[in-house]
Amino acid sequence: MKTILGMILLANLCMPASVRAWNAHHKASLRGTETTGECVGADSIRQGKKDTVRHQPITETTVKLNEIVVNGLTGSQKLRQSPAPISFVGERQLESQASTNIIDAISKQPGVSQITTGSSISKPVIRGLGYNRVVVVNDGIRQEGQQWGDEHGIEIDPAAVHSAEIIKGPASLMYGSDAMAGVIVFRRNPVVPQGEMRASLSTGYQTNNGMTDYSVNFAGNRHHTVWDTRYSGGFAHAYKNRYDGYVYGSAFRQQAFSQLIGRNYRRGYSHLTLSLFHLTPGIIEGERDEVTGLLLVPDGYQRKGYGRPMPYQEIYHYKAVADNSWHMGDGKVNLLLGYQRNSRQEYEEEENPKECGLDFLLHTINYNLHYLSGDMSGWKFSSGINGMWQESANRGTEFLIPAYRLFDYGLFATVSKEIGHLNMSGGIRYDHRHLCSKALTEEEEGNMITRFEAFKRNFSGVTGSLGMAYEILPDLSIKANIARGFRAPNISELSSNGVHEGTQRYELGNKGLKAENSWQFDLGLSYTSSIVSAELTLFANRINRYIYSARKADEDGQPVVSSEQMPVYQFTAGNARLWGGEARVDVHPTHHLHFGNSMSYVNARQLHQSRDSRNLPFIPAPRWISDVRYEFICNGRTFDHLFLKLQIDCNMRQDHFLAANGTETATPAYTLLNLQAGTDIRCKGRRILSIYLSGDNLTNRAYQNHLSRLKYLDVNQATGRMGVYNMGRNFSIRLVVPLRLCAQKL
Repeated sequence: MKTILGMILLANLCMPASVRAWNAHHKASLRGTETTGECVGADSIRQGKKDTVRHQPITETTVKLNEIVVNGLTGSQKLRQSPAPISFVGERQLESQASTNIIDAISKQPGVSQITTGSSISKPVIRGLGYNRVVVVNDGIRQEGQQWGDEHGIEIDPAAVHSAEIIKGPASLMYGSDAMAGVIVFRRNPVVPQGEMRASLSTGYQTNNGMTDYSVNFAGNRHHTVWDTRYSGGFAHAYKNRYDGYVYGSAFRQQAFSQLIGRNYRRGYSHLTLSLFHLTPGIIEGERDEVTGLLLVPDGYQRKGYGRPMPYQEIYHYKAVADNSWHMGDGKVNLLLGYQRNSRQEYEEEENPKECGLDFLLHTINYNLHYLSGDMSGWKFSSGINGMWQESANRGTEFLIPAYRLFDYGLFATVSKEIGHLNMSGGIRYDHRHLCSKALTEEEEGNMITRFEAFKRNFSGVTGSLGMAYEILPDLSIKANIARGFRAPNISELSSNGVHEGTQRYELGNKGLKAENSWQFDLGLSYTSSIVSAELTLFANRINRYIYSARKADEDGQPVVSSEQMPVYQFTAGNARLWGGEARVDVHPTHHLHFGNSMSYVNARQLHQSRDSRNLPFIPAPRWISDVRYEFICNGRTFDHLFLKLQIDCNMRQDHFLAANGTETATPAYTLLNLQAGTDIRCKGRRILSIYLSGDNLTNRAYQNHLSRLKYLDVNQATGRMGVYNMGRNFSIRLVVPLRLCAQKL
């Protein structure tokens, strides 16, 4: 801890001119303000014919981050005025880095990590809490695609994400049940200003798994009719590392299409977004040759093949969202209606390649009615109702969870007040959820058995928050927030009963589980000067009836194995406490040289338990990321934003793990060395091409992340090492081409 606390002494410098340019760019993008028509590049902000975003650093500094406008409890506010801890990831950061999915792209933010199943499937974790405790919002509604599953990723096209807001801590007040850990809001490109049309092409390649991706976008705003069309795709073969060679089953293919069409009015807008995401990821089983230790490959398949490896998943996610906003006096009314259809199939039989085992079909209707008042002498109010209706059906030959129906709603009201340098906000919410599970009987060895029993459960909870942000000095601010969270148990936790091919285990639910509730306190301190800036956020979280899955043991204390020779896991609950914090540091000894540092730490314990059972599962190890970035001086005529960055990603040993019955094991420390470079190429003052080069894990370190589920696959008999390792050395290239389109002033 002394080492961790010592990192807080570092900080940041940024030039005011570039800050003002970046703020102008961001605010104009958010407003979608109308501008005079010219032939412009896709990244330009116009002031007449002048390009105002030249020499903007690729990575946002703390100074600029504080000026970003985010969504607070009562509408838009600057990040530095928000009592709740929020991280922001901008467009250039997402654009410049190599990643295999959208969660991977934000996983280096302080306090954020990911539970992974190979390279294509990631689930977000915020401050040690994941699964259904993190709500993901895309196109204005929460993403719903059987999110209870360990290996069920987030079906969102990374190319369609313009920026991300990460709200840390209970956010049930605005987003309802499940947002106990926080919320990740993915935002698409802002609406193009009136009279303009823009287009862009992007593509990338990674050497380790041969991943190739591409995206085409065309957007415009003519006569106040707006549109935004995007098509994306990508494919990858198996990744490799030093110990396992090529990891069979880690290949994947994906396609995505989205279409926004709508109308802007003088006092509002109506937009309709239609999208499709299709993902075909392989399933890594970890079966090996006992002599060589290599992962087995079925006949007819190749380790480096781009086809569908057996077994695999087939996922289709359809979404339609109607987003409407109207100004009413000084206030505003927002109405969101959404429909999602998620089809998830698992194919596992070589003899019957077209017959799927697990086959889930999930329908979800989302609704959100929200009123925001105008500013009334520093007071702002908001109120609303939101929730969802769901129906899930089983259509396969195997079963893990029962078919079910769900309906929930939440009523909330919030208020904020600005008094000089003090910003205060708070609110209260009531949630109710009704869950109805259907019975299922099936024949087994000539006997009819009940796989799932029908049941109905109702869960209700009251949540609230109260916080403040105070500017002590022009360069010193303090934040404090206390919030109560609520989460109802999901269908998997209540009634799982079957083999889960994706997790390689037999899972059992627990119908006696009750809703989780929590109290979390956050305290933040930030300092910004012309040379140094630093941020420190501390949190303490108490969760009652924390639900988790642990390996089951018999009366003799031996781990239970199912008839299919799968380890048996069952959901249980206990009281837990978590504490920790994040620190972000940036030092600018000169205008062009930047030293960035960030760290994250979580300590999570279950109360009143023995030594083997006191630690919570899947808690990320302490992490420290340090980088040095140099931005070269260019004349701006040909090259701009030219930078070189060297990064050290240090993951410390995780020896606080759930040891009972061999549920988890300790994870050794490891350090990754990464390198990144990039530049814009300009012609006649406009960006015509951006190119980014990167090298990850340059030393080709063989490592296992503590949150990788592949870590617990079978032991390699040839080496004695357990499980499958993460990706080895990987080089990548990324190209972004904004197309110049002429527009007329309308």
